Amino acid sequence: MDPTIDTEHYLEKTLLINNREIKYNGIFRVDELFSTINRTLDEAGYTKREKKSEETVTEAGKRIYVELRPFKIMSNYVRLMIKIKITLDNITEIPETIRGEKRLYQKGNVHIAFDAWSLMDYANRWGMKPFIFFMKGMIHKFVKKFPLEGSFSAEVVKDTAHLYAALKALLNSYKIEAGNFATEDEIRKQAEMQLMSELEDNIKSN
Repeated sequence: MDPTIDTEHYLEKTLLINNREIKYNGIFRVDELFSTINRTLDEAGYTKREKKSEETVTEAGKRIYVELRPFKIMSNYVRLMIKIKITLDNITEIPETIRGEKRLYQKGNVHIAFDAWSLMDYANRWGMKPFIFFMKGMIHKFVKKFPLEGSFSAEVVKDTAHLYAALKALLNSYKIEAGNFATEDEIRKQAEMQLMSELEDNIKSN
């Protein structure tokens, strides 16, 4: 399947993670924030795609909004997508010494929201006649999840947890005050457990 096809083409869309948020106020570096996103998505096998990008300047500082929709093709009829909405508000620049190194940092409010989707196009799958497509959709919705689709759902949840943990750990690393912060691996495991639990609850409720 052509990877340039828009996600609107897909007939069955399942929202697996809804608005999982990271909120942060303090110093950080914009370049490290986006390089962490790019590296983590590359490692997980996603194709990066920017949906929207805006930058405005106010008296309080810059406001930057970026929406990314990276996707991973799993088969000819299934792809996974993570929607990432990044808002950087009241951004100013300030020199600061962290970990013994003096550099120019950005300071302000960071808000990152994650949605995770599975996108399926059974109608265009080879041999999927309209009646078979209809019955498969009914069974999938009301009776049971097929094993393959379930593994895809679990994969995008884990990928999102990994990205969430990488960004959370990065932002924690900028905090100047002394203290013990959870490692990226600890954050990832905790996020993955929470997100998988939410996914299972959604499956049961549906």
